[in-house]
Amino acid sequence: MKTIETKSAPAAIGPYSQAILANGFLYTSGQIPLNPATGAIEGETIEAQAEQAIKNLAAILKAAGTDFSKVVKTTSFLAHISDFAAFNSVYEKYFVSKPARSCFEVAALPKGALVEIEAVAVVE
Repeated sequence: MKTIETKSAPAAIGPYSQAILANGFLYTSGQIPLNPATGAIEGETIEAQAEQAIKNLAAILKAAGTDFSKVVKTTSFLAHISDFAAFNSVYEKYFVSKPARSCFEVAALPKGALVEIEAVAVVE
């Protein structure tokens, strides 16, 4: 097992890692739309927040030597399921390989975020 950490994505805000590489798979922690430089939520709309959360995921994938084309599963948490269509309009720009996905509404997300995304990717 190997811990993956990059300054290009927000530091963990609890007792966990940004990602763990194990047996050829990368397991990321959920990424909320924190700006890694400021630690503040980036954007007020679901679209802006989804872009930042995905940007954070991209940085972690890159640090592990993989990318969106190797993602096999994502889990997306939305503060409001009514944002589903708007979220998808951003998500589909990056996850063009259409990995398996679960997406659901949750009662609350850290720091009042509108979205959190985690991923599992192959690292070759």
